[in-house]
Amino acid sequence: MSATWRPRDLCRTGRRGRQRAVIIAFGLGAAMLACSLVALLAGWWTPWTGRFVQGVDVSHHQSAIDWRALASDNIAFAYIKATEGADHVDTRFAQNWEQAAAAGLPRGAYHFFTLCQPGARQAANFMAIVPRAGGSLPHALDMEHMGPCREGPTISDVVGEMRAWLNLVEAHYGARPLIYTTREFHDSYLRDVTGERFWIRSLFVRPDFRQQEWVIWQNHNNARRHGVSGPVDLNVFRGDARALAKFGEPT
Repeated sequence: MSATWRPRDLCRTGRRGRQRAVIIAFGLGAAMLACSLVALLAGWWTPWTGRFVQGVDVSHHQSAIDWRALASDNIAFAYIKATEGADHVDTRFAQNWEQAAAAGLPRGAYHFFTLCQPGARQAANFMAIVPRAGGSLPHALDMEHMGPCREGPTISDVVGEMRAWLNLVEAHYGARPLIYTTREFHDSYLRDVTGERFWIRSLFVRPDFRQQEWVIWQNHNNARRHGVSGPVDLNVFRGDARALAKFGEPT
């Protein structure tokens, strides 16, 4: 016996079709959102991609790096840890410094400042290790260590010792170094510092302090890039490729 078709059957069919379409659209939207979130967390995509020049900062924690592969993965510059305190040297600085240059990447070096040693002694450590290479980016001073000191007292004049380091390194290399800092350290010690250029750590969100003075912004601390086996920090330079090239010229 044949079934009898009724107009309400069309309504039911249309309703089921609309429900299926909604489910499919919702699923696609959720999948796209999930992919965007994964890409953001891994540093493959960021909302500021295309507006700034992107780079990395590295140390021995990244182990051996394939610098040519890294340079090919949308990376235009690198900052490389050289020294820490008055006597520590990063074990991979020499290799990273030479291999980054061989891969064609503009690079600068950075020193991790400790509150346990005078600025002049720390500057001497840095200058003994980092070559005076033409075309280097201005070097950087990492100001984030909050103590306490294992041996001896904490320095009493943090800003004064910091400026001693900056002045000595500027005289040696011919360019004023940047100050890398976090919000916590900045608010504790650097609020009243003027006339300097900053490299600001502010993960995932645009810096809300030193807004007119930051030159480099560290926006990611767990990114993935070709040539690096583990996570790596991402930074953006405040300008285009032409501005980055000028940034590396002697002052």
